[in-house]
Amino acid sequence: MRVTAHESGAIWLRALRGAALGIAVAVWLVLCAAAWVALIGVMVPAHAAESPRTALEYRRDLTREARAVFGLSAPVPVFAAQIQQESAWRPSAESPYAQGLAQFVPSTADWISEVYPYLGPADVWNPQWSIRAMVRYDKHLLDRYAKPAASDCDAWAFTLSAYNGGQGWLLRDKRQCRNATRCPSCDPTRWFGHVADTPDPRRANWAVEENRGYPQRILLRHQPRYRHWGPTVACDVPA
Repeated sequence: MRVTAHESGAIWLRALRGAALGIAVAVWLVLCAAAWVALIGVMVPAHAAESPRTALEYRRDLTREARAVFGLSAPVPVFAAQIQQESAWRPSAESPYAQGLAQFVPSTADWISEVYPYLGPADVWNPQWSIRAMVRYDKHLLDRYAKPAASDCDAWAFTLSAYNGGQGWLLRDKRQCRNATRCPSCDPTRWFGHVADTPDPRRANWAVEENRGYPQRILLRHQPRYRHWGPTVACDVPA
């Protein structure tokens, strides 16, 4: 079949239009992808981008121990965030009162070795011992002192408060919240906005600020870094 010059020009014109349309679609897809990446960058806080490289050395041990104690639904990101807060994953970390990866005070470490003899003698400088002890101590605090709680987030906040300041202070804080005369009333089953906001004139201001801020730093600031390590504890409160 013979194609005239006019028909040939029309064919080329249609081809050029098709190519232009394909280029436009490709540009549109690239722009959409860039916009999506930018949106994710806004939705995910900068501090939640990734876990520290030093943490990866202990990820397997922490996951194994957490699941051995809490089951497959163990909130591994909470434990990772707790170690991040306590020692920044440094087994040699030392403060005036505590030592090691999980920053145990000597009396607590000795108590754990007595209650869980299969862990062996207290060895806070051994990161594996610290991980195993921390997970089991958290379970003890969660079961004995964190409930009743309005939510999983509150229960873990109570647990972390007891880990940091001691069970006695947590029980007194809950009791003081329950007996507080304020409007709206203080709910002792809720940490954020309730027990955490209850004044405590018996302790030094720095001690109160440290203890009240400890659960928030772990659950809201550090936990998102480890969100890919396992199930997280959801907290519907401002970071």
